[in-house]
Amino acid sequence: MTMLLGLPANVVYATAGIYAVLILATGIVWLLRRKGPADKYQELADRTRSWWWMIGAFTLAVLLNRTVAIVFLGLISYLALKEYLSLIPTRRIDRGVLLFAYLAIPIQYYWAATDWYGMFIVFIPVWLFLFFPALMALRGETEGFLRAVGTLSWGLMITVFTLSHMAMLLVSGDAVNPVAGGVGLLFFLVVLAQFNDVAQYIWGKLTGRHKVTPKVSPKKTWEGLIGGVATTIGVAALIGPYLTPMDHAWSALAGGVIGIAGFLGDITISAVKRDLGVKDMSGLIPGHGGILDRVDGLTYAAPAFVHFIRYFYYA
Repeated sequence: MTMLLGLPANVVYATAGIYAVLILATGIVWLLRRKGPADKYQELADRTRSWWWMIGAFTLAVLLNRTVAIVFLGLISYLALKEYLSLIPTRRIDRGVLLFAYLAIPIQYYWAATDWYGMFIVFIPVWLFLFFPALMALRGETEGFLRAVGTLSWGLMITVFTLSHMAMLLVSGDAVNPVAGGVGLLFFLVVLAQFNDVAQYIWGKLTGRHKVTPKVSPKKTWEGLIGGVATTIGVAALIGPYLTPMDHAWSALAGGVIGIAGFLGDITISAVKRDLGVKDMSGLIPGHGGILDRVDGLTYAAPAFVHFIRYFYYA
């Protein structure tokens, strides 16, 4: 593969393309707000602003080196778990147990950084799944035990295990992607997952009539879902051969997997927020909630895409 600035050239060109789109989107939002009521396009302006923050941080981490990128991804898991635990009721007796939950993050990302797939895939779903209930039982408090075990185990799965698949993709992808390496696969996943969210939002605004899950996410419509996934499939087919080992057809299929999985992750986190009675997981990202609000689609899309690639492209 051709290298440029220490990265696969195709990834550098794709990054430049993303920033060009962001500049164009910023200009369009500015014109819309200048010609019409500013409040009407406030959500769109907030989304665009948050995209600058997220894309800027992501590309800076990836452009530096792999270690920095993995630490950055681990930080995302840490912030997501912190947001989750700050909202979930916990028993006072379990406060010490939470330390082990946070310690699981560097360990899980170590398995990814060393490409130790066997430990990566079982550490949280098997060993921590067994460890935390036993540790809580040893502390001797039975009231609220089942709820405490369930919320902690699920929280680790959704904020650490699922998101750590991005780090595994970055490291292990070099072996199967001669076009742009692991960074190309990661770029393909993250860009499409976030683009899918924007596309579903725009299609829903333009054509949305029929609600998918009115009680969970009232703004999600079938028209937005179908239009967004179809658009994501089209973009995936276009950019896939330049970033992944897949041809146009397989890239389109991967785009469909990412689009549908991203939607499922989105509504799952929405259901959590509805249950807790909050609009956002936190206010970390200016104008657009917390880390978990922004990576909700990736909680499903990251493992779905990683195992899609592993099933079809790993020997």
